[in-house]
Amino acid sequence: MKFLDQAKVYIRSGDGGAGSVSFRRERFIEFGGPDGGDGGRGGDVWAEAVDGLNTLIDYRYQQHFKAKTGQHGMGRDRTGAKGADVTLKVPVGTQIFEEDNETLICDLTEVGQRFRLAAGGNGGFGNTHFKSSTNRAPRRANPGLPGEERTIWLRLKLIADAGIVGLPNAGKSTFLASVTAARPKIADYPFTTLHPGLGVARIDAREFVLADIPGLIEGAHEGVGIGDRFLGHVERTRVLLHLVSAREDDPGAAWKTVRAELDAYGHGLSEKPEVLVLSQADTLSEADRAEMLGTLAAAAGREPIAMSAATGEGVEKVLRALMTMVEDARAAEAPDTTDERWVR
Repeated sequence: MKFLDQAKVYIRSGDGGAGSVSFRRERFIEFGGPDGGDGGRGGDVWAEAVDGLNTLIDYRYQQHFKAKTGQHGMGRDRTGAKGADVTLKVPVGTQIFEEDNETLICDLTEVGQRFRLAAGGNGGFGNTHFKSSTNRAPRRANPGLPGEERTIWLRLKLIADAGIVGLPNAGKSTFLASVTAARPKIADYPFTTLHPGLGVARIDAREFVLADIPGLIEGAHEGVGIGDRFLGHVERTRVLLHLVSAREDDPGAAWKTVRAELDAYGHGLSEKPEVLVLSQADTLSEADRAEMLGTLAAAAGREPIAMSAATGEGVEKVLRALMTMVEDARAAEAPDTTDERWVR
């Protein structure tokens, strides 16, 4: 399945049904009077976050969604049926914007969340509503109100516990493939990862969701390499796993480049806890490894972990460090059950 994190969609709710002009015509009832029913309400357009989706690819092949018109009113005071609704099923983490792609309409962050994007038009009144003492046989009824129509943007920001960031060819996809069941594209050239990927990592009978973010380069926060869209996926993560390749001439400068892009992008990325890793450490001699770890530690102000996803060295240590930070972040986000509002 291809990954698509943005789509433009046209939606239209249903028109209301027209009211009916009808009169009772029954034997032995001399003055039957009006009995026209009201029209049914038009269908609504909803957005719903569902489980099991992680892409907006369905909206590449269908961009127009229209709810049904309400049924017209009928005689014998019968109201028309409501028009059928249309529901746009989207992945958890989808944001919906107005046509300008800047004004936020809603943010669906939990499974089952629903939001009405367009309300159906009200049905028209039948001629029964217009009966009065001076007008015993009204011959008018209202048409239904038109539905709403609008163009919206769907934008997906993946929700994961930890996000892997780094320069291109830092070993992010190799790490994801080694600790999860995900099978990202891996090759020995830059930008092999073109779309974010998700996987579930497990350590010590615990698990967390890991997101592989395509490589960030200088200017990513301004859209270079469509990096601003990639950075958007990091917003939802609780922890960052920052990989710096052992093949870099200056690991400290590589760390600073990515860190500068995270800080410039904003949205709280600079405040997220980070696990710093020197990846592809199996390519270094002991002396070179010690030198690069020291350089990286001096630049970042924290001790990095030497790791090789190819050989498995340091992988469990990295996963445990991530799991500890993820659990701390989850605990901080959990509601305070000592609050009297939670006491049953």
